[in-house]
Amino acid sequence: MQVLLEEDKHWWFATRTRAILAYLDMYVGPDPGGRRVLDVGSGAGNMAHHLRHYGAYTGVDVNPRPLRVARERHLDVYLGSADALPFADASFDLVALLDTVEHVPNEQGAFAEAFRVLKPGGKALITVPAFMFLWSKNDVLNKHQRRYTRPELVHKLRAQGFRVLRSSYNNFFIFPLAAAVILARRGRFEPDLASPHFDEEAYQVEMEPTPEPVNTLLHGVGRLEALLLRHLSFPWGTGIIAIAEKPER
Repeated sequence: MQVLLEEDKHWWFATRTRAILAYLDMYVGPDPGGRRVLDVGSGAGNMAHHLRHYGAYTGVDVNPRPLRVARERHLDVYLGSADALPFADASFDLVALLDTVEHVPNEQGAFAEAFRVLKPGGKALITVPAFMFLWSKNDVLNKHQRRYTRPELVHKLRAQGFRVLRSSYNNFFIFPLAAAVILARRGRFEPDLASPHFDEEAYQVEMEPTPEPVNTLLHGVGRLEALLLRHLSFPWGTGIIAIAEKPER
């Protein structure tokens, strides 16, 4: 039975998830049996119910607080950092770095570790926030180190030996409005929406509430974007998604 978390109902998370699943469906496909998936920066395991479709789920996070919730959910999770993963070489078929590497000071170490623990032919799925000019209070509260451009992310993945199969900006259609709102708020009112990784009790990611019917409308926009992502790459957006492969040789 599919589990529905509160964040699945929010248009931003739903749009990101649809983009992730579009790439994974195209380049990975359903688990034939025996495949292993590693969720780096897994937190409370809020993406486990999606990633389990592609293989047996393992999570790892540097913060023990959300891992307690993950274990209550009977998930296989471990304490460890993205740039020093506690797993053997060539252990996984898929590594997910979902809004993770922007938190890691040693980002190249995180990419190198993902490469190391992947089996030859294994895939890495990465999402990151886009464009430093969109830097906001939210980035500060969530202890982000950086935001990316698509060419920059592709270059850094290739530098670690990955073959990038596909990459695109996402949240393409809402980008003009989102950018305008971020820039208009700068230095004025900006909401405090910190990650649950820095909260003693929370395990759901807090997002700015979107009233109905706007939330429903943006869900529809996200569905359209996921459909188009199967055929093209967008030239701008508030985030970036990429899927890369560890070569067989």
